[in-house]
Amino acid sequence: MTTQGSIGPRGRRAWPAAAATLVLFVAVFLAIFAIGRAVTPDYTTGLFGQHLEDAVRLKAQLGTALLGLALIQLALALWMYGRLPGVARAPRRVRISHRVIGALAFLLSVPIAVHCITTYGIELTPTRAAVHALSGCFFYGAFAAKVLVVQWRETPKWLLPVLGGCLVVAVAVSWYAAALWYFNGFALP
Repeated sequence: MTTQGSIGPRGRRAWPAAAATLVLFVAVFLAIFAIGRAVTPDYTTGLFGQHLEDAVRLKAQLGTALLGLALIQLALALWMYGRLPGVARAPRRVRISHRVIGALAFLLSVPIAVHCITTYGIELTPTRAAVHALSGCFFYGAFAAKVLVVQWRETPKWLLPVLGGCLVVAVAVSWYAAALWYFNGFALP
């Protein structure tokens, strides 16, 4: 018997669904990677009217807001799965809030990603840029997979929280390799 918040398996049909989810994850990751590698960087590309270092500052600020939303998402997910000690069962409004904040986080990520790809493409050097670019590709692969899992009830129950965790980690790594780098005077701590 499963209860709300259970993350146990859903049966034999769960594993082919999990494999299909993984294929989607990898396909989106590779598609964004290939597009980014094919782009000719244009360092003068603007973001909401900001250019050069002003655009980098704006992306760092937007990325920080995105990290904040990701952390709120993590807290809401832990609440929904009953993983917050001493906290009562999550009411329905928490699930609705989780979906709305998730949509806002995704929408906030899009201009950041578009600017990164059109301005820099996917750079594999230096290491910081590679980590940032690959975590961005990973984010969108995980996002696509999570949307599929939310809609496809045959996937293993553990897959949804794992993909949600992947999203939070991808945002945190991207933030560390770009926004924190900027805020720390173009150096990683």
